[in-house]
Amino acid sequence: MSFQPAHLGQSSALPVSPEVALLDYPPNPHPETLYMVRFVAPEFTSLCPVTGQPDFAHLVIDYAPRETIVESKSLKLFLGSFRNHAAFHESCTVGIGKRLADEMRPLWLRIGGYWYPRGGIPIDVFWQSGPPPEGLWLPEQGVPPYRGRG
Repeated sequence: MSFQPAHLGQSSALPVSPEVALLDYPPNPHPETLYMVRFVAPEFTSLCPVTGQPDFAHLVIDYAPRETIVESKSLKLFLGSFRNHAAFHESCTVGIGKRLADEMRPLWLRIGGYWYPRGGIPIDVFWQSGPPPEGLWLPEQGVPPYRGRG
């Protein structure tokens, strides 16, 4: 498999939308090994589709790769493309997980979207592609529930 990165080693502008963002998937260096990869984006931003105000989340993406992995610079640019994207928390969180699962075809993928309060209510959104493979080490995502000032 020949890997031609769209972003790695090049100057890349932030994509104008998630739909046009290109994700790079290099070959998995250990395709015969069951392991998990975790990406954490503690400062994810999108826009409220009703008010246009910014929404903030702490995203945790875990996956067990198959033939490919997702390249981190392309993932960073993809996630950054949501800064001017208006969508509900559920659409952003599940959409990110489904796009990665559809394109990368991992053995398993899960995403936790821990959204900061909007209107006084924190919203957490979780999605996974299916049951995790037997024997995969699954650490907790490590994000405590929102406690406000208490």
